[in-house]
Amino acid sequence: MTHAVTHPITPDIVQVQLPLPFALRIVNVYLIRDGGGWAVVDTGLHTDEGEAAWRAAFDTLAITPGDLTQIVVTHHHPDHYGMAGWLCEWNKRDIPVRIMARELAMIRQVWWRDDGQREEFSVLSRQAGVGDAMLTSFIAITAQIRARTRPAPVNIETLHDGDVLRIGARTFRVLEAPGHSVGQALLYDEADALLLSADHVLLKITPNVGLWPGSDADPLARFIESLTALRDLPVRLALPGHKALIHDWRGRIDELLHHHDERLALIRAAAQDATAFQVALAIFPFERFTPHEQRFAVAEALAHLEHLRLRGDLQREEHDGVWVYR
Repeated sequence: MTHAVTHPITPDIVQVQLPLPFALRIVNVYLIRDGGGWAVVDTGLHTDEGEAAWRAAFDTLAITPGDLTQIVVTHHHPDHYGMAGWLCEWNKRDIPVRIMARELAMIRQVWWRDDGQREEFSVLSRQAGVGDAMLTSFIAITAQIRARTRPAPVNIETLHDGDVLRIGARTFRVLEAPGHSVGQALLYDEADALLLSADHVLLKITPNVGLWPGSDADPLARFIESLTALRDLPVRLALPGHKALIHDWRGRIDELLHHHDERLALIRAAAQDATAFQVALAIFPFERFTPHEQRFAVAEALAHLEHLRLRGDLQREEHDGVWVYR
């Protein structure tokens, strides 16, 4: 029998930790009391273990089908979106699934399309210097993950920056925070100085900022701009999508900004007639990574290289469809 890993955060908010078959191992999702029911913020990856963990959490909290009132998906990544459709079916009562407009566009492209941007991803991977054998493994793992995002939810409502969401006694303002994904939603309760920070700000680990099909041209610039804009937001407690709760919001943002300054210097030094794949080999323990993690390493190297190029620190040439930086 699966035992739920639930942590009451406040009298009306419960964190549920769901298992992942990735190095992160855990995704944090949240239940918020909403009148006589519960709202869900993020949903987990759809696996048998994920289903069992949700059922155990529902048993622990005496939540039964029909008690869920709405689902908010902060961004399109599968560990946050993947079980939205399953939760709607489990609930046996129609509820809205609320997603940022740009994130919904990515869900449609990556998870609803059977090819899942395969051609676009193949072109970008080759430009990054990824060989055919590794590309085949990347495409295979993406297809496996796509199966973990189904069924798709039906009743979807789009969110936009600045929208107001009332959940139970709380009023949340939706803050769009691009970088880790194209338009991630953070939920800010100003009255309580409480923020659901999704994957935008994490403790102990740095959010992956990668260049993917459908990304902004410079996702790292968007990430840095968003972190800087949010730095002085009055936050006494942030509830992240992974790892521990964040009590020093400003201090953690400063650490993340410093980390990317260091990473940019490292990547600039490694970009001596090098592809993004070669840079990823140089700065990450690439050989120890799974194909899933290798995809993210290449995408992160590429995002940093493009950021350096676009601000004039590097040049890029194309040789036989491969980008070479110097």
